[in-house]
Amino acid sequence: MNSSEQLQDTFAHFMDRGAAAERLFADRDAFLSIAQTASVQPGAKHFVGGNAALIGHKMVTHSNLSVLLCGPVGPKLHELLDDRIIVPPESLQEVDEYHLILEYQAGESWGEIKAPQANRFIFSHDVSNNEMNMMEAFVGSLEEFNPELIVLSGLHMMEGQEKEMREKRLQEIGLLISEISNEVPIHLELASMTDPAYMTDILHQQILPIVNSVGLNEQELLFISQSGLGPYSSQASWDGIPDVGKVSDIIFWMLQNYGRIEPESDSDLTRIHFHTLAYHILATVDGYWANQMSAVAAGARAAGIQACGGPTIDHRKFILKAPREFSPSWTDDSLKRVKIVLTPTDPVHMWQRENISFYFTPVLICKHPIRTVGLGDAISAEGLLYSELQ
Repeated sequence: MNSSEQLQDTFAHFMDRGAAAERLFADRDAFLSIAQTASVQPGAKHFVGGNAALIGHKMVTHSNLSVLLCGPVGPKLHELLDDRIIVPPESLQEVDEYHLILEYQAGESWGEIKAPQANRFIFSHDVSNNEMNMMEAFVGSLEEFNPELIVLSGLHMMEGQEKEMREKRLQEIGLLISEISNEVPIHLELASMTDPAYMTDILHQQILPIVNSVGLNEQELLFISQSGLGPYSSQASWDGIPDVGKVSDIIFWMLQNYGRIEPESDSDLTRIHFHTLAYHILATVDGYWANQMSAVAAGARAAGIQACGGPTIDHRKFILKAPREFSPSWTDDSLKRVKIVLTPTDPVHMWQRENISFYFTPVLICKHPIRTVGLGDAISAEGLLYSELQ
């Protein structure tokens, strides 16, 4: 986006659909003017931001965990971070990078538009993350920190770079990731993108095949299929709640084409965690991950608790929108004939397609959410904490 007019049009497009989205605001001066106006509004609040920081913040809510955060950390963000989050000196900078969040409730109006459900729109002019310039410091810090899990995010921020610069940086990032020990699982958290050529670069020999796990939502999943000419790639968008069978078909295609289906495969990708408002699906290649039924359920629970802002689930504050009955595939002949029925006593379901296991759970949706920002990060973080690498 290059102007306030484009910001209005883009925000209206996504609010009208109740869809989450994130975009780069290219004009620095215009962004700073908007940010300054927002910051002096009554009730303006500062929160920890950025996918990596949000995932790290969620993880350290569990005892006996410490997190190394490598990313641009200004004075305000440093002040907000939990004490158990370690920030290397190379990541500290004098000025914070701000992201602006426009959050709305279901039924809330903006002009003639009425939101069908609660969600948020994020925009930023984030120079440091646009260039992913902390990757070298991150990889250089790993030997001393000795992590059990690595989480990467922010690739979507590079979309605003010139094509040649972006391709060069993506290659450099791929080489840095390749230097990391194979004994440490790597999870990549994706976010909203619009450039099919850039997504194609990520899909092929650049990034996706050298990570073990991916987290994404319905927009990112469909965009991957559109970019890679996968199932339902001619579909422009989801109509309401994404169909479970179509979602699982795309996930299956991703693992078949970019994952480690055969032991001799060059790819390391064996796990995909999909989350949308009404349900989550976790899919894993057999033989690499355990405890995934608990992991997908924990992610769904985390989404409900964080959205409502309470320490526990109070059923009076939630509704269900997940389909009560569905077929787990539209393309697999045997699965097309299967009907999975959700019941209160049996809400989490598992099915098999070749050597890939799928785990499904409905989500308790908060009727009046306190915050929608960072739900995807909380979902992925909680799912990873419950996951066991075999």
